[in-house]
Amino acid sequence: MSVTIKDIAAELGISVSAVSKALNNYPDVASETKRQVKETAQRLGYRANITARNLRASETRLFGYSWQPNFPDQFDPILDRFLQAMAEAAARHGYHLLTFPNSSVDAELDTYAEMVRTGQVDGFVLSNTNLDDRRVHRLLENEFPFVAFGRSNVDWDFPWVDVDGTAGVRIAIQHLIAQGHRRIACLAWPEASLTGQFRLQGYLESMEEAGLPVEPEWIERRENVYADAYAAALRLLALPAAHRPSAIIALTDLMAMGVLNAAWDAGLEPGRDLAVVGFDDAPMARFLRPPLTSLRQPIAEVGERLVTMLVNLVKGQLSAKPHILLQPELIVRASSIVPCSE
Repeated sequence: MSVTIKDIAAELGISVSAVSKALNNYPDVASETKRQVKETAQRLGYRANITARNLRASETRLFGYSWQPNFPDQFDPILDRFLQAMAEAAARHGYHLLTFPNSSVDAELDTYAEMVRTGQVDGFVLSNTNLDDRRVHRLLENEFPFVAFGRSNVDWDFPWVDVDGTAGVRIAIQHLIAQGHRRIACLAWPEASLTGQFRLQGYLESMEEAGLPVEPEWIERRENVYADAYAAALRLLALPAAHRPSAIIALTDLMAMGVLNAAWDAGLEPGRDLAVVGFDDAPMARFLRPPLTSLRQPIAEVGERLVTMLVNLVKGQLSAKPHILLQPELIVRASSIVPCSE
């Protein structure tokens, strides 16, 4: 069993916070306490700080962030805004962001291990987390500071900020119902996506609360890829008129773009013959034809809160609110405002 800072604290009869501060060379910790903590850590074989962090005497003032690059024909406006928000927030706190793409989770874990071993960063920011996320598990196991944009297993205690996708989709479905829509389809993500499951939950709950049926063929699980969304929308729009959805909600704006173009190609006018709603409110959403109704994520606030939490974490300060769920905002545009006369 690996040694933790709790073991060191118990051995010396001091608080976990005092051990953390001593190992991180905080100036308000007595030199004798630092000496005792570090000697005890070495004696007990505390790897997370002795070998991984190498007992460095000063902070790097760097936070690491990794992501998997998109395919050439995809875009990720949320990533762009998220990176900018984190970089700006880090700068305000006197830190900088060290970004590095990786091709797989294994590659990402290898990079984390090397950066921890050589003391290149003070902490990490994760995103696109999932159930049984190996990155979360590994960093928890190593007790290395990190925060996450997204949730994971409910029994894993780590600091995260997330956007309430369930509540957001519920708002969007309620908007469509208020416009008179009863046959509403959803372009969802594969079941393995935790974020996708949260958003789909909002769709299912809203339809059930309104007493509306959800036909199995109205839920299309596709990757966040334009071509997949376009093909799925064509299939939905080819259903018999009495069974064809009058509205489609897509879990991203990229997918919603596929729906808009599929509608045009099927001889339908989006916004009049078919209501369309996206998720993200990408910058180009208002320039589409018609302008796209979409759920806006508070990305700037996500970045600010995550960086602030991580700054506090590396300083040994526990956050008063380690789990923060922010609300998206429905931005209504022409793609969904024409009342339906089903």
